[in-house]
This record gives sequence, C-alpha cells and structure tokens, in this order.
Amino acid sequence: MNRRSFLKITASAAAAAAFVPVSHAAPKRNLRKAIMYSTIGVKGSVLEKFRAMKAAGFEGVEPMGAMNRDEVIAALKETGLQAASVCDHIHWVKPLSAPDEATRKLGFDGLVHSLHDAHAYGAKSVLLVPGVARNGVTYQQCFDRSLVEIRKAIPVARDLRVKISIENVGNDFILTPEQAVAYLDAINSEWVGWHFDIGNVGRRGPAAEKWIQALGKRIVRIHVKDFSAKPAEPGSKGNARPKLLEGDTNWPAVMAALDKAGYSGWAITEQPANQAADVETAREMVQRLDRILAA
Repeated sequence: MNRRSFLKITASAAAAAAFVPVSHAAPKRNLRKAIMYSTIGVKGSVLEKFRAMKAAGFEGVEPMGAMNRDEVIAALKETGLQAASVCDHIHWVKPLSAPDEATRKLGFDGLVHSLHDAHAYGAKSVLLVPGVARNGVTYQQCFDRSLVEIRKAIPVARDLRVKISIENVGNDFILTPEQAVAYLDAINSEWVGWHFDIGNVGRRGPAAEKWIQALGKRIVRIHVKDFSAKPAEPGSKGNARPKLLEGDTNWPAVMAALDKAGYSGWAITEQPANQAADVETAREMVQRLDRILAA
C-alpha cells in the first residue's frame, strides 16, 4: 500500500466513525453507589463505619431501621454520605405474615418506625420483606395477611413521602416476576414498589433481566450482589457469595434491562461483610461496582 492509498483509507474510516449513530454509544447512567449498613465489616461506631465507606468511594449507605437516629443523622452530616434507603429491621423475626395478631402488630410497628427513620434521614424508600411462607404459613396466607398490614401502613408512607419497597428474597414467597406483579397489583398503591435484589433471583430463575422487564418502573431501588450457580462446597457456608464480577450474573444483560426500564438512582451493594472489612477491601468492591455500572 502506497502513502496515497493509506491516507485515502484512513480518511474514509474517520468519516464513517463520525457518523456512527448516537444509540450505539454507551449509555450515561444516573446511578449512585451505596452499601447496606449491615454488610459493612469495619469495626467501630456508626461514624467510623461511615467514614471508612466514604473513603472507599461510596456515596451512600442503607441504614437499618431502629438504629440510634441522632447518631445516624450526625454521621451522615459529617461524612456527606446520603441515606439511599432504610432496611426494615424486624421483618424477618416479626413477619407481617405471622399467624398471631400480636406478632403482626410488632411487624407493622417496625415498618412504621423504619418509615419514620427514612424520613428523618432523607431517604425515599424502606426495604420490606413482606412475609415468610413456611413453618405452617401457606403462600396464600402470607399473601393475604401481609397485604392487610401493608395497606394499613400506606397512609404513613404517603404522609412521609417514603415508599414501601418489597424485596424478593429467600422467604418462599413471590418466586416469579408474574407473582411480583400480581402482588403489587393487589396492593395497588403508588407508595408501594419493588426493591429488586439482583443476586437473589440467580439460583431460582428466571434471569434477573426478566424480572426487571416485568417490574419496569415499579423498581424503586436495587440491591447489587452476585451469585454462583455452582453448588456450595462441603463445609462452606450455604449463603457464601462470590465477589462482584466473579459469579454468574449476566451484568451486561442486567444493566441493559435497567436502562430499558428507565431505572436511575441508587445501586446498593449487599455483599458479605468480609468484602468491606476495611477501606481497602471496600474500595475494591467500589471498583467492581463501577465496572458493573459501566457494563
């Protein structure tokens, strides 16, 4: 190839590149990085934990309900971190699906407390496990009982301008995207949406992107965690999770589905505490999260 031919080909390639459709460019996502408070492995006070996560590169945290409210507010103010959400602190031990009214009342009170916490912190969502369909509680009983309690809490959510966000989790309840949609349809409130946990659907199926497609704009918050399709090794913890990007989640497909659903806001990690045991390990998690959000 002579010089004249080379220049001609180079110019043609440059011209073609200039006319690549904008839709082919990587999307610019309005997503912010946060971490679930109960998964912070750093030892110390709330402020010390927040400082470490700020230094690691997180922009927000997801406090648990019923923490010392003044302490959390002071730590948020000093570090500049924001409350991405609040996780109900009592929904597992006092579920809204419990057979006895007294336990359901405690669960309801815990949800209301968490809604007030979220309002105090400036968060716009509370993560709720709606019930547990086992130990004598059927799927339908879980459905019916939890609906009653959630509907009672909707006026509080509306007054505080904080949404109740149902999480898909290992509670033997709501195992498919269709069941999730049916549950939200039954509640029928703009103040109840979905806290979609990406890793929790990995083993059960269908794939996370199918859930996102079904839930669409009802997704209020997301938990970002990975999963392994391989059976747990003998002697290992059954709930052990691989580091982000080392599991079997199809992250490009997940992010494309979130883009299509128009999701923006917080991406909250919920990985094991040993992956945020100090600033360095937490910083590595942030770097992995950055790669996922750019997938």
